[in-house]
Amino acid sequence: MFKQYALPNKLKVLLAPMKETKAVTALVLVKVGSRYETRDINGVSHFVEHLMFKGTPRRPNTQIISQELDGIGAEYNAFTTKDHTGYYIRAAVEHLPLLLDMLSDMLYNSIFDAGEMEKERGVIVEEINMYEDNPLMYMEDLFEETMYEDCPLGWNIAGPREVIRTITRDKLVNYYRRHYQPANMLLVLAGNIPGTARALIKKYFNTAQPTKFTPAKFDTAPGEQKRTHTQVKEKATEQVQMALGFPAYSLFDKRVYPLSLLAVILGGNMSSRLFINIRERQGLCYFIRASVNAYEDTGNLMVQAGLDKKRIKEAITAILHELTSARDNGLSAKELRKAKEYMKGKLILDLESSENVASWIGKQELLRKKVISPSEQIRRVERVTLKDIAVVAHDLLQTSRISLSLIGPYKDPAEFAALLKL
Repeated sequence: MFKQYALPNKLKVLLAPMKETKAVTALVLVKVGSRYETRDINGVSHFVEHLMFKGTPRRPNTQIISQELDGIGAEYNAFTTKDHTGYYIRAAVEHLPLLLDMLSDMLYNSIFDAGEMEKERGVIVEEINMYEDNPLMYMEDLFEETMYEDCPLGWNIAGPREVIRTITRDKLVNYYRRHYQPANMLLVLAGNIPGTARALIKKYFNTAQPTKFTPAKFDTAPGEQKRTHTQVKEKATEQVQMALGFPAYSLFDKRVYPLSLLAVILGGNMSSRLFINIRERQGLCYFIRASVNAYEDTGNLMVQAGLDKKRIKEAITAILHELTSARDNGLSAKELRKAKEYMKGKLILDLESSENVASWIGKQELLRKKVISPSEQIRRVERVTLKDIAVVAHDLLQTSRISLSLIGPYKDPAEFAALLKL
């Protein structure tokens, strides 16, 4: 499936050849994100990501960078999560030298121009405004803020506006130098990989000198949740955005597989229990879904929905009823079989893209230090039994573990806290 090696400067490299494609994706992942931050620099990981596109000595501004990549029809972007940051470029394979040159130049040689940094403060504040003005986009962040309370895992990835407006260049550059070390990064190539790839990778990515690197630690998530958490963000909306969920399992926990299947059955698609019963039969929402987030030390199961504000309490009660039914009455063999086929099908379709293959391999190696092949992933899903899911449902779906977040025309979370019973 893939080959792995390391450069002399300790940068990990993963090569994932794919047949019948003329494109290649180059992805660099850095093991740092918002949960590695402190309050006074919350948002710095995301700020650094933005400034990577603002110029190097060889490419002094954004226009030069974008013109080079647009000139070859490349797809390119970057992202910051709570536990890692990524940069990728996808283009025709004949442009691989430019892809590697561009990524290494940005990651190793960005100049962090003070003038560009000042301008970018406003850009990021507007990005924060965009998310907060769009309740659907903002909901997941608010849910994890509610669940994890004052833990860094619950902080906003973009940070608070006051930090973005005031953080100094020295703090930002020091953070970059601390974390953007070859030993804390990995490069993935996926797609059409030519025989010259290793030589090109060494040419462009072995330029940074190896330094003594001590992996950074993050504050762990809170311990066992023993009471309900509720939060309301007052906003004059016609549709109420809601997220309701439970703390769950880490990336390394084998129970993630039955939990993922439970999420599919509850709200993973348009034939799921929540979609059929809450939307189609009762007309309480426009959309509803269930999903699983897994981190290195914890995770969560989240149900998210856009609800009729006039029937909000009825909707929350109905959703909780579906969760209780799944826990107490169990699932059917037919539901489990369909959920397994759904997960297998989604995985196969996702891995048709070189970008998704690069992400699949890279994230596993970065966080797990071990890559599970798609076939092994499917085997693990296939081994899940109805009993495995029942154990997970009884473990997680408890009243004391509920977290509820709402965005809508409400002020007092107490009126909703009274509804949270399983």
